[in-house]
Amino acid sequence: MNSLGTHLLLELKKCKENILGDIGFVESALLDAALEANATIVDHKFHEFNPFGVSGMVIIAESHLSIHTWPEYDYAAVDIFTCGDIIKPQAAAQFLIERFGSLEPNIMEIKRGLISIYDEKLPHKIICEEKLVAR
Repeated sequence: MNSLGTHLLLELKKCKENILGDIGFVESALLDAALEANATIVDHKFHEFNPFGVSGMVIIAESHLSIHTWPEYDYAAVDIFTCGDIIKPQAAAQFLIERFGSLEPNIMEIKRGLISIYDEKLPHKIICEEKLVAR
């Protein structure tokens, strides 16, 4: 069945010490991962919690990447949701596994937007009156 998007749930366990609480490192890693996936970055926002932890979101034209870190457990939860065929979410996931040095990574893939009324591949964008229109 064809889908509109791919959603990767990335569990990063046993990450390198002293990086999951570093907002600059986490932000840079997610932005670089988006570029690694050939995504188009639209915006991003990150927040550092007290006493520790970082949450952040990178909005891409093709959907988003998000992260929540628990430095006290050497753990990060990452979502990579992409639409279309050009983006490589698996490349972003592998990049983050390496960047965070996760010794126990786990990836779960979910196909999103399963629409059974279409037999052919679903377009990411719809053509309407000779113009490309975002839905």
